[in-house]
Amino acid sequence: MTAAALVPRDLDLVVFGATGFAGRLVAEHLAQNAPADLRIGLAGRSVERLDDVRRALGAAAEAWPLLVVDAGDHGQVSELARRTRVVVTTVGPYLRYGMPLVQACAESGTDYLDLTGEVLFVRDSLERCAEPARATCARIVHSCGFDSVPSDLAVLLLAERAREDGAGALEDTAMVVRSMRGGISGGTIDSARAMAEVVSADRSQVATLLDPYALSPHREAEPDAGPHPDAAPIRYDASVGAWVGPFVMATFNTRVVRLSNALQSWAYGRRFRYREVMAYGADALAPVRAAAASVGVAGAVLGLAFGPTRALLDRVLPAPGQGPDERTRRQGGFVTETRTTTTSGAVYRCVIEASGDPGYQATSVMLGESALALLLDRDRLPRAAGVLTPATGIGSVLADRLRAAGFVIEVTRV
Repeated sequence: MTAAALVPRDLDLVVFGATGFAGRLVAEHLAQNAPADLRIGLAGRSVERLDDVRRALGAAAEAWPLLVVDAGDHGQVSELARRTRVVVTTVGPYLRYGMPLVQACAESGTDYLDLTGEVLFVRDSLERCAEPARATCARIVHSCGFDSVPSDLAVLLLAERAREDGAGALEDTAMVVRSMRGGISGGTIDSARAMAEVVSADRSQVATLLDPYALSPHREAEPDAGPHPDAAPIRYDASVGAWVGPFVMATFNTRVVRLSNALQSWAYGRRFRYREVMAYGADALAPVRAAAASVGVAGAVLGLAFGPTRALLDRVLPAPGQGPDERTRRQGGFVTETRTTTTSGAVYRCVIEASGDPGYQATSVMLGESALALLLDRDRLPRAAGVLTPATGIGSVLADRLRAAGFVIEVTRV
């Protein structure tokens, strides 16, 4: 039980950033699925806009209090953390706006959830807030959306199943994104822009971004430099039945999964190796699509790293707060398949499938259910505190909740 559960609070849960694109969707999910007796608040900079959001949510939210909070005002952020048991924040880029709230939650024993996909932010959070959060028994759980719940949960479930079967620890493990349909997120672009700005100002950060174990709190105990585990050359993979190549979110997700292993004292195995790729199909144009995607991602990253090209890209890329329309969100979806081989030679796979745009519709479910798990399933949560991942802070409880919310999550022995 966390300190937040022991100290009286007048709210159970606050959605910070409720007037933003992602925040509204999370609030909508909670209005439709949270128990009526949960004390939920909406927080943001404008009370007028918050009121608009609350009215749009209908009768379930009509009594939800509105909290005017500026992410840059440390006093307001600290007061927010002291008032509630759990904070869900969609206010990004987190590198620019996120650290005051993380620190406030760590100091006040308040559980915290976000959607970050920013390596440098999570690294900073680990360095600044892990010890204070452990001292107050707060769970600071980063990356509770498409970054990085499917990746993190799949490996956790595979490890648990292999352990139940007595099949040994995990070794070579890979997630293949079989399909992914949805719109482009302005928030994701802005996060990439924020990291590019930090790196432009401090070139030493490049080493952190390139280190596959950048998030490990025990870096000295991780493998030395060798063949880069995140390398994803374009090739035909017979086990997948398709051409595979780089997956745009792999450079973040893989580090989160490795962090989960380290935080659990390498429970997945000391020889655990993890990578992620995208499947591009089996037809003659598949390698062309894979190459085009690789060039496009590399071009965007390099473009955002330089001021003149960044200004040009800003004119065409989605702005912060923009996202796909409702039709695109509803018609989107994703399928991931994660396979592992254990030390005994057993092979397992975990398939995770959900409808709805991955970055918004499905993500709002993942984040909303993560919050409900922290509030309603405390007796089943992992015994943990500090700066955590979905696997180490919430665990398989989240898989149960997502299944109940319509996700397909299946673990089988091959």
